[in-house]
Amino acid sequence: VQLQASGGGLVQAGGSLRLSCAASGRTFSSYVMGWFRQAPGKEREFVASIGWNGYSTYYADSVKGRFTISRDNAKNTVYLQMNSLKPEDTAVYYCAARFSPYSTGIQYTGSSDFSSWGQGTLVTVSS
Repeated sequence: VQLQASGGGLVQAGGSLRLSCAASGRTFSSYVMGWFRQAPGKEREFVASIGWNGYSTYYADSVKGRFTISRDNAKNTVYLQMNSLKPEDTAVYYCAARFSPYSTGIQYTGSSDFSSWGQGTLVTVSS
């Protein structure tokens, strides 16, 4: 599957952004989808994941209660709604996919768990 992330930009602290990730192919619902981020000088870290049907979601503690991951299988798209943004959320955000039919996906939080990656979209939060 090929992934194309979009929606990044510059926002003030406390603001919101919605990232989108469009996937190619006809088996999108067979993939667990995830969002990761990488801040300058830091390692890539897990942000959120969502199972095949959208009912199971999992979040990093740092974003829980502020970010919401969702998916629209009819549109082959996964979203990351980011609210109450903080300067420490500044990073390049990547969407990722793992072929795992009928999986809730909650066990997949490492970069190595996902085989397909988008190109990344930059989110900058100013203080």
